[in-house]
Amino acid sequence: MRMNTGYNREGDYEHYVVDVAQPLLAWLLEHVGQSRSKVKATLQGQGVKVDGKTVSQFDFPLQPGMKVAVSKTKRNQMGFKSRYVRIVYEDRWIVVIEKMPGILSMAAGHSTLNVKSVLDDYFRRSRQKCRAHVVHRLDRDTSGLMVYAKDMETEQVLEHAWHDIVYDRRYVAVCSGEMEEDEGTIRNWLKDNKAYVTYSSPVDNGGKLAVTHFHVLRRTTEHTLVEFKLETGRKNQIRVHASDMGHPVCGDPKYGDGNDPLHRLCLHAWLLCFIHPVTNEQMEFETPIPVAFRKLFDRK
Repeated sequence: MRMNTGYNREGDYEHYVVDVAQPLLAWLLEHVGQSRSKVKATLQGQGVKVDGKTVSQFDFPLQPGMKVAVSKTKRNQMGFKSRYVRIVYEDRWIVVIEKMPGILSMAAGHSTLNVKSVLDDYFRRSRQKCRAHVVHRLDRDTSGLMVYAKDMETEQVLEHAWHDIVYDRRYVAVCSGEMEEDEGTIRNWLKDNKAYVTYSSPVDNGGKLAVTHFHVLRRTTEHTLVEFKLETGRKNQIRVHASDMGHPVCGDPKYGDGNDPLHRLCLHAWLLCFIHPVTNEQMEFETPIPVAFRKLFDRK
């Protein structure tokens, strides 16, 4: 049975109520009217929700009364392929992506490899009359979740009300050495010098106040896996604060200590939660901790 949601817009979900107990994949094949490969791609692309939570497990046991939502847009992303960008969510106003390390958030200088151009090319090929508008940034070698607006009006709402709209934003990092404290908060002022290197000060130095909360997830004698929660979002904030603690992010050529076990900056934006700028819905996205990060601790 399909729920009457009142929505009929590109990027919305089709809603159903389960009437017979069945594994999720079997139920989808019976009700959605798509081929097995397309249904599995929608599942793997996090385009299916059960009772409001994203589910990608093929054999998830559905029970009568459960509510299933299937993204219309996810089905249209079959043609999107990029080694640097994965589309996590898309509707008519925004697109949420997972950025891989090694690609800029937007064009800079002579570099052509950037997320904005990848998305613009995808919009053009899928005949969407829009462009990607940058709202926030991740460093080239930081991976993880980002949101882009698809029109200028939405971009303005996100940009000007960013700190009110985003209610949780977390990163995970592999830091150098064994961190002694389990958790804590770093609070200081950040400012760039003439060489564009960000430095911190315990007192107001004319820079911007930066507050980062940290929580240790795992340790070895060589490395510490740390979750960072941003209260403010300043340039290079986590990288500078980790360095201030004496445990810089591994693989950081600018603020690090040469500890580079994975030959990349070991920083990943794993959680992004915000209020949708148009529908006012709570939007919550997360990605797994990179496998390479976990392996550093699993093998000890």
